Amino acid sequence: MPDLQTVQLCGNERIATDEIASVEIASFSADLYPGRTGNFLRVAQEAPNLRWMHLFNVGVDSPVFGAFRQRGVRLTTSAGSSAAPIAHSVMMHLVAMCRNVRTYAADQRDRVWRPLDTIDVEGRVLGVIGLGNIGAEVARLGQAFGMRVIGTRRSPTGVEPCETWPSSRLDDLLAIVDDLVLATPLGDDTRNLIGARELAMLKPGAHIVNIGRGEVVDEPALIEALRSGQVGAAALDVFVTEPLPTDSPLWDMPNVTITPHAAGTSTLTRRRAADMFVDNLRRYVCDEPLRNEVP
Repeated sequence: MPDLQTVQLCGNERIATDEIASVEIASFSADLYPGRTGNFLRVAQEAPNLRWMHLFNVGVDSPVFGAFRQRGVRLTTSAGSSAAPIAHSVMMHLVAMCRNVRTYAADQRDRVWRPLDTIDVEGRVLGVIGLGNIGAEVARLGQAFGMRVIGTRRSPTGVEPCETWPSSRLDDLLAIVDDLVLATPLGDDTRNLIGARELAMLKPGAHIVNIGRGEVVDEPALIEALRSGQVGAAALDVFVTEPLPTDSPLWDMPNVTITPHAAGTSTLTRRRAADMFVDNLRRYVCDEPLRNEVP
């Protein structure tokens, strides 16, 4: 087994140049995000002998990761580690929007006794854009709630957990969904995938949950659709700019639920991500294929 050295990041300490030169493996673990992310990336960028980096997260669309790949650094992710809690968060939001949870919370604060009619989740059409680990788990849970689930992906394989249409049929899907969940990664073909045109195709009052990337949605167009009632409610975990600026109109909208890119945060998520790194570390030193390696 190779002699592997560990360099620990603590606060704002400077790390000696010779220590940085010894770094061959970097693990971007969840406890570094967001407070120590800058320190970690600085060391990784300065490490001339870095060969492999493991990420606790899934998305590698940030330019910083592209720069590592251009250097020849192998990247692996913890894809799948957060699928269950994110899917649970999605279902929480879908049920909450149908059951007037925000309104009841406001009434409780104001001591108002006001029974309201609610919407059944069962029987609604749930569209899931992106059927990776997260989208597939959302589809499975949606079906368990009695929803008709239709997913989209570039090229359906026939083994998806739900009825699946090719991405080219997005317009057809938008016209019939009651709830739209965005679980697609960010790429050139998904940036601003849902804009003013697509929002206008939805049934008036449709619900949207975004746990993919903020840039998948045209944010100003979504704000206008929420104001007009074309989109009845939205639950947003991701945004174009994070943290969400304090002057964003989204903060004060009564039909919007905001979470701070935390849908997948859980004890088990962190444990699964750590287990994936440990397994990949064994594979690395044994010169075996790595799991979840970015091609």
